[in-house]
Amino acid sequence: MSNPYLQLFQAPGTRGFALAGLIARMPISMTGIGIITMLSQLRGSYGLAGAVAATFAFCCAIMAPQVSRLVDKHGQGKILPPAAAISVAGMAALLICVWQDAPDWSLFACAVLAGFMPSMPAMVRARWTEVYRGQPLLQTAYALETVLDEVCFIIGPPISVGLSVALFPQAGPLVAMLLLAVGVAAFILQKGSEPPIHAATHHENNSVIRYAEVRILTLLLIAMGVIVGTVDVVSVAFAQNQGMPAAASIVLSVYAIGSCAAGLLFGAFKISTPLQRLFLYCGAATALATLPMLLAWNIATLAVAVGIAGLFFAPSMIVAMGLVESAVPSAKLTEGLTWLITGLGIGVSIGAAASGWVVDIAGTRAGFLVALAAGAAVLLISLYGYGVLRRRQTPVPALSA
Repeated sequence: MSNPYLQLFQAPGTRGFALAGLIARMPISMTGIGIITMLSQLRGSYGLAGAVAATFAFCCAIMAPQVSRLVDKHGQGKILPPAAAISVAGMAALLICVWQDAPDWSLFACAVLAGFMPSMPAMVRARWTEVYRGQPLLQTAYALETVLDEVCFIIGPPISVGLSVALFPQAGPLVAMLLLAVGVAAFILQKGSEPPIHAATHHENNSVIRYAEVRILTLLLIAMGVIVGTVDVVSVAFAQNQGMPAAASIVLSVYAIGSCAAGLLFGAFKISTPLQRLFLYCGAATALATLPMLLAWNIATLAVAVGIAGLFFAPSMIVAMGLVESAVPSAKLTEGLTWLITGLGIGVSIGAAASGWVVDIAGTRAGFLVALAAGAAVLLISLYGYGVLRRRQTPVPALSA
């Protein structure tokens, strides 16, 4: 049996845009934590650091779909350079303001500009879709990209924190800024693999969030993100309560490794089950997989519990990406993919904030109830969405948006 992941790179240009996309997406995981590390060291306030980082994340959530919408209309080559330039300028201005000890309000203004960072995972997936549209290898490509997203969020934060601690406080955000500039430049220079601008539909001026399928899938990714954010925060609190704070990294690694392994396996096999049915199965499995976390009593059992939960994250992401590809017109694919990725980021932020609040008030074990509630939401969305997705076999805009 041939390796489907090796087959992916037989098409011309795929290695180049995949590598450039990997470099360009690293800042997504490095910038927020880098801002927190930098400002907590230089301004001595975690509150200020968290607020500036949250401003950056919020602006990314708002601007990424708008940038992707422009990309669908005008092409990656025309839109990515100015969007990345604004983000790089904002990050550079933030570093200068910190260095010059500028007023706090200036940090928030710079964070807004930095939030123009384009959704590079969506840009790369759009290129894979153009290469393998309608072929089984497209699922493999989505699986690879989901695993690479995981890898970035595994190695990005420790690299950013390590640079800021070992070298100088601005080092983490500075490297993230350089990676964005270099990665996007290398990506757009590869004209041969850039998706063409597809003919606009009569819904040209409407965002794809008007599509019922996109709303359902975005809500699903928000709920899944809440689970991820809860696992991150509660695992750290659980490990500290056990007197083994360093063990939190082991627990989180198990979660990520489980997700990566499941994603790679899922993408390696040709599955004949319709995506709509896989959507339901993955949603039910994701919901059930949150239950073992309530039974954890030490680090080992917590690692097993979150490892089980991680097994269904990447497959669910892959199915969601496949569904949005089939639900929206080609002319709006990048925006559709970006809404899902943005939804995941919003969910992670909600999960981290909500579980942290619950842990402070009711204790560590109660924090897992946030993941349980998010799992229930995933199940309900999957049950409702399955019916909608079965009825909507063609991309028809929702009239109620």
